[in-house]
Amino acid sequence: MTTLYVSHCAALDHVMPEGHPESADRIRAIERVLENERYASLVRAQAPLAEHAVAALGHPAAYVQDIVERSPREGFVQIDGDTLMSPGTLEAALRAVGGAVHAVDAVMTRDCSNAFVAMRPPGHHAERDRAMGFCLFNTAAIAVRHARKAFGASRVALVDWDVHHGNGSQDIFWDDAAVMYASTHEMPLYPGTGKSSERGAHDTIVNVPLVAGDDGAVFREAFEACILPRIAAFAPDLVVISAGFDAHRLDPLAHLRLDESDFGWATRKLMGIADRHAGGRLVSILEGGYDLIGLSRSVGAHMDALMGR
Repeated sequence: MTTLYVSHCAALDHVMPEGHPESADRIRAIERVLENERYASLVRAQAPLAEHAVAALGHPAAYVQDIVERSPREGFVQIDGDTLMSPGTLEAALRAVGGAVHAVDAVMTRDCSNAFVAMRPPGHHAERDRAMGFCLFNTAAIAVRHARKAFGASRVALVDWDVHHGNGSQDIFWDDAAVMYASTHEMPLYPGTGKSSERGAHDTIVNVPLVAGDDGAVFREAFEACILPRIAAFAPDLVVISAGFDAHRLDPLAHLRLDESDFGWATRKLMGIADRHAGGRLVSILEGGYDLIGLSRSVGAHMDALMGR
């Protein structure tokens, strides 16, 4: 089993004000973990810079152009209450998109078995024409659309276990019968979407809200009962994971009680579905995760699973 790891130092240049939780230290923490000899067999690639037209797979071209034009030469530009751009943000966001597309290319052409893309800013809160929640471009949604356009994938499953609901991904795929979006998340919590009654125009949206204090046992039960059967019945050609690790018990922005073993377990379960229906094709894309110890341990468990350990 060959696992691709995609990142780029431009992720460090997306500078946020001091104290902002979505900091470059997140990438540094992941890099420290993956420097271990245990991960020496990873195939490593630099995230390419995506063209604006690639970002427009998930957003109107006018929205992409607006983000480009708002990129500052110095200081910060406030996009919404907690989403900012600094001079390095645009390149980081476009390389996050390019890295996700590169990972899809590698998996769909069987150059590797699966892939993990560790870039920032995250993406799953970015709606079709609205940046929010630290997110500018919806990287995972763009990856899904690329798989459909470039490789003719007829059905793609996007599974989101970030503790915050991926309102942007839900918005983008609400009317798309070819994409199943499935999410576990804490509720009530930002951004306030993700009720189980939100099912999409074609019943391809699956929301499984959890409540503050829920632990790994509750998460696993929800996954087994509600997420995995729906994804398996959908029989996807590709599985994409919005891999946020902020449901970890140490995370400061939420109140679930998962630990790293839960993320490893969920990874293996989704790999099993990918093996049965998608020739093993699976791409994982970093979303949240703001406690550096919890993030490090969770990424390690996630990578161990992807590498077949």
